[in-house]
Parts: sequence; structure tokens; C-alpha cells
Amino acid sequence: MASIRQFQVTFDCADPERVARFWCEVLGYVVPPPPEGFATWDEFNRSLPPGRQDAAFACVDPSGVGPRLFFQRVPEGKVVKNRLHLDVRVGTGLVGEERLAALEAECARLVALGAVRGRLLPADGSNESCLPMQDIEGNEFCLD
Repeated sequence: MASIRQFQVTFDCADPERVARFWCEVLGYVVPPPPEGFATWDEFNRSLPPGRQDAAFACVDPSGVGPRLFFQRVPEGKVVKNRLHLDVRVGTGLVGEERLAALEAECARLVALGAVRGRLLPADGSNESCLPMQDIEGNEFCLD
């Protein structure tokens, strides 16, 4: 019998703290406490060599259930569609107009945070409606 393993989801990005704080707002995640011996993340960041400062940031599910999200600075920009994306489950169990209203309400909240709305994918008999979006650096995700 296989054991359950913890995992984190890692994002390549240009501005790790900015993208991490966006996803904290999307998911209700929080920034974990700084490493032992440091009062703040800024203090920890200043202790790093110049090339490693501002190079990474993380956020966690305050309940401890969801995966840790890790954001790492990379030199190249995003140029193609993600091969993996997050589905933010805001319409679970909802159908029809009730589901669309939940998707649209969450979309409006996230657009105000800097997300970009895609074209609504309507229910097709096999799948319920979902709404593709992009985060503040263009990473695709769906409101589902």
C-alpha cells in the first residue's frame, strides 16, 4: 500500500512575493512565519547573498490541508501555455445559473486583484461550465 506524500506546487515567475501574495488572496492562504532567528521575511531576505534576495516566496493553507505553494524567480518570461494549471473550485455542486453566478462573482473579485478573465466555457452535457483565467504574470488557471 502506497503512503500519502505531501507535495507543493511550484510556480516559475518574475516577482515571487507579488505572485505569492496574489495566490494568498485567491485561495485564502497565508504567508508562513519567517525562519527561526528572523523577525520578518524582509530581515531574512536581507541576510541572503544579493543574487538570492527576492528569489523565492511561499504561501500555505492555514488549515494545513492544501499543498504549499512555492514561487521561484526565473530569468525567462512565460511564453507558452501551462502544461499544468490549478482549478479553483468555486462552483462545486452548483449547476446552471447558480454555478454561473458563483463563477462570475469570483471572477470579478480576482480581476480586481489583477487577474485576467478568459472566455467562459459553457456546460456541454459532460462538463459543467468553467471560466479560464490568468494570474498577474499570465499563468493560466480555471474557476471551476
